Amino acid sequence: MSSPVSSPASSSPQTPRIPTVDLRPWVSGDADARADIARTVDRALQTAGFLLVTGHGVDPSLRSRVREAARAFFALPARTKERYAAKVGGRGWLGPGAEANGYSEGTETPPDLKESLTFATHEPFEDPATNAEWYAPNVWPAETPELRALCEEYLDRMAELEKQLLALLGEALGLEPDFFSRHMDHPTYGFNINWYPGTEVIGTPAPGQFRIGPHTDFGTVTILDRQAGKGGLQVYTDEGGWEDAPFDPDAFTINIGDLMARWTGDRWRSGRHRVLPPPADAPTEELMSLVYFGECTPGTLVESVPAPVGRVAYEPVDSHVYLREKLDSITVD
Repeated sequence: MSSPVSSPASSSPQTPRIPTVDLRPWVSGDADARADIARTVDRALQTAGFLLVTGHGVDPSLRSRVREAARAFFALPARTKERYAAKVGGRGWLGPGAEANGYSEGTETPPDLKESLTFATHEPFEDPATNAEWYAPNVWPAETPELRALCEEYLDRMAELEKQLLALLGEALGLEPDFFSRHMDHPTYGFNINWYPGTEVIGTPAPGQFRIGPHTDFGTVTILDRQAGKGGLQVYTDEGGWEDAPFDPDAFTINIGDLMARWTGDRWRSGRHRVLPPPADAPTEELMSLVYFGECTPGTLVESVPAPVGRVAYEPVDSHVYLREKLDSITVD
């Protein structure tokens, strides 16, 4: 097939660094409409590693109901939440001070100002060694029994959307539609519900402390459902430095992670981002994000796409050796 890849476009009001892509023409449009979307995606991922997508078909009320159930959990006393405590990369509750995401890029920051409920792949693997390292049953808090069914429904929708996005990414590079998705038949996806409370819960932020410190994600595609806020998401680009990410309540925010960037030979950049602390003029601001981290099937060998599409030929890497190193790097001892 002919490649829709293109050279990076300079940013302007007409070509935003982080565009919004309506997926409906991608699903049902003609060849010209699909090629135009592929070009837009390619440009955005070269510049910022981020885009917004609408037309995804995920019911907004489902997103609201997940938040409502999770908020009830986060409001529980700490001694109750401690029953579900987990380590980074595990399943359960990550309490205050568990992570410092800036460590993954070598940025020394105080621990991140958040709590998380974290879940992962729900089906065990056949290989015992893979199972031992990458699978454990998800932990569902008994105090919020409605959370499990809501999250499982949400994760079904995320798997469908991820498959659609991976096909789009393959074609945006002029490759087969299943170039990426064929490596995700039994992935170790992650799902975090991140709660960002105000200063009445966390106290005054320390100098250089963030809700999430500056970092890139580690896997393939991240699908983020977020809320607008002054202490919200910022994205870094060479052209604009740190800027507030655009927000559309109907859209998901999509970014690619390190493994996808390596796969494309750094044609696309792993989107660097951070979440600001509670703002001084709105210290009680509370936000909650639903974050789906796409990953590969364990044992996937990630090899850079050759030139002219790829720009850097990285040494092939085992996807899960890479992921484990990154997860260990952000763990606060």
